[in-house]
Amino acid sequence: MIRLSSLFLVSLPLLCQDTAGVGSIAGSIRGGAGEAIAGTTVCVNPGDRCAVSDSAGRFRVNDLRPGAYEMEVRRANDPSRREKVEVRAGITSEFDIVLPALDEQRQEVTVTAPAFVAPEEVKTSSYLVTPREVLKTAGSLQDVSRYVQTLPGVVIGGLDFRNDIIVRGGSPLENLFIVDNVEIPNINNFANFASAGGPVSMIDSELIEDVTFLTGGFPAPYVNRLSSVMQIATREGSREKIRKRATVGFAGAGGIVEGPLTPKGSWIVSARRSFLDLFTDDIGFGGVPVNNSFNSKALYDLNSRNRVWVVNITGFDNIRIRPDGVKEEQQTNTFNIDYDGWRSATGFNWQRLFGSRGVGLFGLTHSVANVSANVGDQLLANARVYGENSREHETTLKYDLTLHAPVLDKIRLGGNFKIFQLNYRADQPLGNDNPFSTAPGRVNVFGIRQRFNASQSSGYVQASRDITPRLSISYGGRADNYQYIGATRFSPRAGLNFRAAPRVMLRGSWGIYYQQPFFLFLAADPVNRGLSPIRADHLVGGVAVTLTSTMRFTVETYRKRYRAYPAAIEYPQFSLANAGDTFAVRNLLFPMASGGRGEARGVEFFVEKKFTRKLYGQSNFAITRTRHAGLDGVLRPGSFDYPRIFNLVGGYKFNEKWEAGMRFVALSGRPYTPFNEALSRLYRRGVFDLDRVNGVRAPYYSRFDFRVDRTFQTRWGPLNVFVGLQNAFNRDNFQALQWNRRANQPKFDTQLGSFPLIGLDWRF
Repeated sequence: MIRLSSLFLVSLPLLCQDTAGVGSIAGSIRGGAGEAIAGTTVCVNPGDRCAVSDSAGRFRVNDLRPGAYEMEVRRANDPSRREKVEVRAGITSEFDIVLPALDEQRQEVTVTAPAFVAPEEVKTSSYLVTPREVLKTAGSLQDVSRYVQTLPGVVIGGLDFRNDIIVRGGSPLENLFIVDNVEIPNINNFANFASAGGPVSMIDSELIEDVTFLTGGFPAPYVNRLSSVMQIATREGSREKIRKRATVGFAGAGGIVEGPLTPKGSWIVSARRSFLDLFTDDIGFGGVPVNNSFNSKALYDLNSRNRVWVVNITGFDNIRIRPDGVKEEQQTNTFNIDYDGWRSATGFNWQRLFGSRGVGLFGLTHSVANVSANVGDQLLANARVYGENSREHETTLKYDLTLHAPVLDKIRLGGNFKIFQLNYRADQPLGNDNPFSTAPGRVNVFGIRQRFNASQSSGYVQASRDITPRLSISYGGRADNYQYIGATRFSPRAGLNFRAAPRVMLRGSWGIYYQQPFFLFLAADPVNRGLSPIRADHLVGGVAVTLTSTMRFTVETYRKRYRAYPAAIEYPQFSLANAGDTFAVRNLLFPMASGGRGEARGVEFFVEKKFTRKLYGQSNFAITRTRHAGLDGVLRPGSFDYPRIFNLVGGYKFNEKWEAGMRFVALSGRPYTPFNEALSRLYRRGVFDLDRVNGVRAPYYSRFDFRVDRTFQTRWGPLNVFVGLQNAFNRDNFQALQWNRRANQPKFDTQLGSFPLIGLDWRF
């Protein structure tokens, strides 16, 4: 018999996916006195993939597809032993195997699984998010983006209704999304162009296998983003029989159906629709959003070495906003808004295993997004002040190859080629009330009629090696060509891990990152064609300490330096780094130059207790500082500068029926720019006090959420019902300073008050 005990956190950084979509099994074999044992065979079935331990007792079986396996330990003149193990994408499952002496009466092998460790090239700032955490955590609303807002260095945006991800002071526009090797420009419903967030994700969290979130110093395979990477692996459908599931939650009501595609494959389909419009015409701002989302995946094993899969993510949404006139003096929104949008991403992937030599992954992806919008101003007799009917297509051809070489240990190389088809039709015939303009009247009249094609190409190489049993390094770089703006950039990256003690790991990484400004900004004005790729230099260092088998503590310090950020030519105090993600992107379509700069730095403390049978949770505290400058060169607090960040998330499972969870978040007040009230009243519109850009700080933000789950066993299957409350103390958190055009005075808008949450998950 093999005795297997799991210790989840001994080796860090914890759990991280790999773009190749495979995992590994590795470890050491020792005798009862602790001596290394060479020549022992470890095999993994099905597939009968084997490795023999070397003189140091080490063994490794690479490039295993995710799933359940049977690990078999064989040695001469001794019966073999077997134990079930789980392999996950991009994760190396480490095992310590202790063999008894051959002449012992009691023939038992002890196998300890100390941890799942990250791929060799990921050294810092990596976090694994399990589906259970997304689905059960209070405050996450079963949305993966909202859950990662609880991780170190991540904060919420300026609006509780949105799931914007702000990482280490960076704009929400600096995040990369990958789903099953498919790059998706935006995974959310109600997403404008040049955006990365939204009210709710199109990804059904019930389909998630796991999520890797990288917040800094990530390696060369990841493309064209400055701050973070969210890599989502969705599960495959059942290969046994048709299964069904009904769900109700914040994202809407819907269901999942899955089943076998012959014994060699499976399929799974999810469909959801929001339902608030069935009960009300107004949820507080003059309208009700309506969104539909569809997820599907089909997977097929051609043979033992070749697997193919197809993934699709689609969303449709619309809203009609008509601010009521009952309390006109309190209405800061004076616009009638009609919005219709849809977006879809489809990817085909072919994975080929080359035995013990490596694995290749080919991907072909096509995504499309369409936005139609009309905005009328009630104070101008509902005159049309903005209209849009635009579409973006993006097609990506990519290949990633992982090889295992005697000297380099592991080398990864690959590249991609992207083709963009862009058709922008937008106009602002009467201009807008730009708060940076101190001139009377409306400014920034434009009519965009741009239809063009563009391309991007890139290649990368990344090598990883264990220099000694205690020291491992990773180094590489990528080259990117941005055809539309005529720029080519090279991005070197490196990292290391050093095991200072059995339970202490020192970590560090450095890298240069580039991101092209979004095409909508480039098309807004002819001068914007001269913008350069934005640059960010990352430097990260830290230490990870294993406290117990299920608890770890980490400290990381970081510095990000920004260069060539787009900044407004007419308004030298404004940098796009401070604009973030907004529904009103029309207010940012003006001439810009690549003269903005900035810096974000901080230190993050993180303690995590992984889920065992009852208790789980994590907490983090960060001290940060973010500064940005426009073309005037003056460094000011960034719009996402939160000097103190605290998160506490946890839960307790009382028994198989009852479970409870909570989340508490506290942030320093967000900086904002006050109005020049004399000019604002004179012009009857908000005009910023340009001597105090981001010079005033709002009161601190805090929110407490809780949730209670009750599981019922029905004759058709388990039914989980949950209730919860967002912002349970009903705190009036600051959202933004607005100018009330009706009352001609400033008004502070607040975030969402107490908000009840009710839902269910029924498997049948």
